[in-house]
Amino acid sequence: MTKRLILILLLSSSLLLTGCVSMLAGGMANNLSNAMLNQDDPETVKSGMAAYLILIDSLIANSPDDTDLLISGSRLYGAYGGSLVTNPERKKRLSAKALNYAERAFCPKNPTICEHRKGDFSKLIAATTTLNESDKKSLYTFATAWAGWIQARTEDWEAIAELPKAEHLLQRLVEIDPGAEAGRAQLYLAVIRSQLPPALGGKPEQGKRHFELALQYSEGNDLIIKVEYARFYARLIFDQTLHDRLLTEVVEANPESPGLTLSNTIAQQQAKLLLEEEYF
Repeated sequence: MTKRLILILLLSSSLLLTGCVSMLAGGMANNLSNAMLNQDDPETVKSGMAAYLILIDSLIANSPDDTDLLISGSRLYGAYGGSLVTNPERKKRLSAKALNYAERAFCPKNPTICEHRKGDFSKLIAATTTLNESDKKSLYTFATAWAGWIQARTEDWEAIAELPKAEHLLQRLVEIDPGAEAGRAQLYLAVIRSQLPPALGGKPEQGKRHFELALQYSEGNDLIIKVEYARFYARLIFDQTLHDRLLTEVVEANPESPGLTLSNTIAQQQAKLLLEEEYF
């Protein structure tokens, strides 16, 4: 923060000051985010994350329309609430904050889509046809924050009813770029589409296709894909051989990968627990 104060003292042009402070804030957020994502001890991140979330809140308060900061804030609140918090009420609050930041990043450019978030599905679908390459980052953030918000409210049928809309946004994203976010968009679709067995009208083979695409676009570096593949698809169709193979590969893998080390370490912990369960 000292460098930021020096900039404030040295720069006389308010326009130049605003631009530099915004870039510094964005750089700081990215550097801190990368430091956490490359951490191999989830407990260290868990113990320090709350303070960082307050810091990013302050940076956003200073630059409330900075899209990159809003996206960073949304993703970090979503990751913290989704992976490191177990209390249901806290999950709801954190997912609401993640969605708020995501909306502020995405909606100014796409007001019609946001206008129909709780309204007419057909109008929301029609509005997504205008989305393009320039929308990918904010679209992914908005769609996944929305899905996380729904996940934190699984007892609320009105919230669950919004899932097809979030799913459509993810589908639109992979139409624009099949490999968006190194396969993470495919992963979200895979999980969503691996919820029901064929006997209940589900189409798990669609989920399998998305899991395979997610593995392809991640080049095998993102271990959480295999964990979710085993948890949702393999268990859904009672394929123990696939289930155990995927989880064993995760446990035996090297978790260190730029931007994925924290996620991969958590994936390995989850894989061990899933292998210990007597599911089949």
